[in-house]
Amino acid sequence: MGENLSKIMSDIKKGVAEMIDEERIENLVKNYYEKGENFYVKAGFDPTAPDLHLGHTVVLQKMALLQKHGAIVQFLIGDFTGQIGDPSGKSQTRKKLDRETVVANAKTYEEQVFKILDPQKTKLMFNSKWLNELGAAGIVELTSTFAVARMLERDDFEKRYKSGASISISEFLYPLLQGYDSVAMKCDIEMGGTDQKFNLLMGRTLQRVYNVGKEQAVIMMPLLEGLDGVNKMSKSLGNYIGVTDEPNDMFAKVLSVSDELMWRWYELLSEKSTEEIANLKADVASGKAHPKAVKEALALEITARYNGEAAAKEAKAEFDRVHSQNLIPTEMDEFELSAPVWIVQALTHCGLCASSSQARRDIAANAVSLNQEKIADEQLKLGAGEYVLQVGKRKFAKLKVT
Repeated sequence: MGENLSKIMSDIKKGVAEMIDEERIENLVKNYYEKGENFYVKAGFDPTAPDLHLGHTVVLQKMALLQKHGAIVQFLIGDFTGQIGDPSGKSQTRKKLDRETVVANAKTYEEQVFKILDPQKTKLMFNSKWLNELGAAGIVELTSTFAVARMLERDDFEKRYKSGASISISEFLYPLLQGYDSVAMKCDIEMGGTDQKFNLLMGRTLQRVYNVGKEQAVIMMPLLEGLDGVNKMSKSLGNYIGVTDEPNDMFAKVLSVSDELMWRWYELLSEKSTEEIANLKADVASGKAHPKAVKEALALEITARYNGEAAAKEAKAEFDRVHSQNLIPTEMDEFELSAPVWIVQALTHCGLCASSSQARRDIAANAVSLNQEKIADEQLKLGAGEYVLQVGKRKFAKLKVT
């Protein structure tokens, strides 16, 4: 299967930031096709937030691809370690989550991952199962496997130590416990973001120390840039697309990214092969294809993945109807206020502007329409009647003034 194996490995390596022990990964795939032997791929998620966004799916989609070539995914919900908090990239100690929050968030993750992963080839696991059993003696033994000096070599710990910022002992335990997960799960490959490298390598180290009989390979995926094209996708920055977003919102948000960012998203989010993406790039460069059409194809693919093909096509039709033909959406949020209503108050009440100052700025920027007519007077008062408010190209609301 030489040529076929080469193609599979090319697909696996697509978008990967770093791969440690590529030869082992290739042998695992080869053994699956030649001997029917499955292999185990681990990725851990701390249930610190209840919603997945497209940034999280970069790793999940790579695991879904591996499932097609023999992988049994061990989707690890860190219900034990989530109560400590992963210190990766953090400049201060994270707050401990209470058990109720951890369990509730874990349940939501469990419901969402099967939008991407094959449930028949996925094992949902919770690390409290073995970490609770480890006990005090086991944890003391675990801490003896790694030196404090080596722990302080970790970039975020080193910076915090030099600046005099607090580092709790529990944070030293986190990478050790994540590494011990790999011992307990006997995984063949562990996946994570590039910010997880220290923790991922810890799994290799501890599998060796505990004589597991294997040493996991590591696949690191890059962090996905959000809608702004600059910062990594994050709910706190508001530059994200959630996997549970409504089809119309999801489609429109994907179309809003820059042409440059579109190629990055193709690489990390599309199921198209490297060769297919290269052909699309060539078509755009030669003028054979328009960037907007290529972006629409990506928006359709992503929207269909999480909402179904029919909903994705409807979202495209609605987008075309509203934006290409300058019409209003068929469905809008509806609000009611008593007359007279100041236009600035109307915009904030309907959630179209975050604040009064933002509403004034949008009006000054000629971005606000009332019944599809641009308005420039920020002192405008609305009398009784029904109005369609619009800010920019995508924000609409219906307001009834009584």
